Amino acid sequence: MADLGFRAFDADHHYYEHEEAFTRHIDPRMKKRCMDWALVNGRQRLLVGGKINRFIPNPTFDPVARPGILDEYFRGRNPDAKDIRELFGELDPIQAEYRDRDARIKLLDTQNLEGAYFFPTLGVGMEESLKGDPEACIAAFQAFNRWIDDDWGFAYQDRIYAAPYICLMDEHAAVAELEWALEKGARLVCMRAGPIAHPSGSCSPGDKRFDPFWARVAEAGITVTYHSGDAGYQKFADQWGVGGEFQAFEYDSLQMCLSPAPIRDTMAALICHGVFERHPQLRVATIESGSSWVGPLLSSLKKTYGQMPTSFGRDPVEQVREHIWVSPYYEDDLSQLKTDIGAEHILFGSDYPHAEGLAEPTEFIHDLVGYDDAEIRLVMRENALGLLR
Repeated sequence: MADLGFRAFDADHHYYEHEEAFTRHIDPRMKKRCMDWALVNGRQRLLVGGKINRFIPNPTFDPVARPGILDEYFRGRNPDAKDIRELFGELDPIQAEYRDRDARIKLLDTQNLEGAYFFPTLGVGMEESLKGDPEACIAAFQAFNRWIDDDWGFAYQDRIYAAPYICLMDEHAAVAELEWALEKGARLVCMRAGPIAHPSGSCSPGDKRFDPFWARVAEAGITVTYHSGDAGYQKFADQWGVGGEFQAFEYDSLQMCLSPAPIRDTMAALICHGVFERHPQLRVATIESGSSWVGPLLSSLKKTYGQMPTSFGRDPVEQVREHIWVSPYYEDDLSQLKTDIGAEHILFGSDYPHAEGLAEPTEFIHDLVGYDDAEIRLVMRENALGLLR
């Protein structure tokens, strides 16, 4: 654990969902259209919409990978050319702190963390699986959010800030769910990047039909976090012959090098469709989506602004730097990111306890090469805390 001289605040922590996460509060009439469990060939399998879901290979999370076991792999170092199963090594039984908030508070103390944003592990892959049945999708995440409130709380001891998950496919339901979350004390909400699978046709999250949602978020002063998951972008890989059903930790070299980035496209849509111009108090953070997309987006926006200045009410590059915060991967070019958006808009996120994250969250500091003490404190603590106020 790194000695920072202060307690850090992590913008990317995770829980491992209990098997009841989507079923405890579901309307029994909707269960078959949403989530259920079945024993298949001796294994507990998750059913989503009546079909076996493979987003997470082992959705019971018992056993589960050790935190940070893939650190070197994600830094581009695998000299022994081990396959992904070899790199995972021996799995561990599920730990209490992965599912119990009081046990997790004790772990935060050990990790020298004042607190953290908490996100789903399984949940970030479920919207895509249900996008063809909006009613079921909305019901499933309403049930899921009530489980989050039960087991984690949205601001537990002012240290665990779990984010309720909001779907925009029904704008009226989204506003209603947001109001419920605000009443329960939510300080941030989680959404997925990508176009909105709206019943009237796929559309941008910047479409004006969603303005009541964005307006309420801005009025409440909470932060929208876009966390990586299944954004439905497998279609691009499909066209190159390396697609198929999205599964976590299933990698193909070409697929990893393809360019379409849902987070970049989503940020572009919010800016180009005027969301920040219509809602100038709105704050958005991107979590576990890296930062390699930031520079290319800024370049595209700069060129487009030069070509079509009347399409924007304000400089779109400055809109990024004013309204968007980025939690980069530790292996990203963090010096370039500071140049692109400034240390004031960078969030430290460890992805703990995931295999691809950091085993010791505060070790992130060692990747902040070229940052002075004041900038390190901003990234490792103050920026994330500021988005809760």
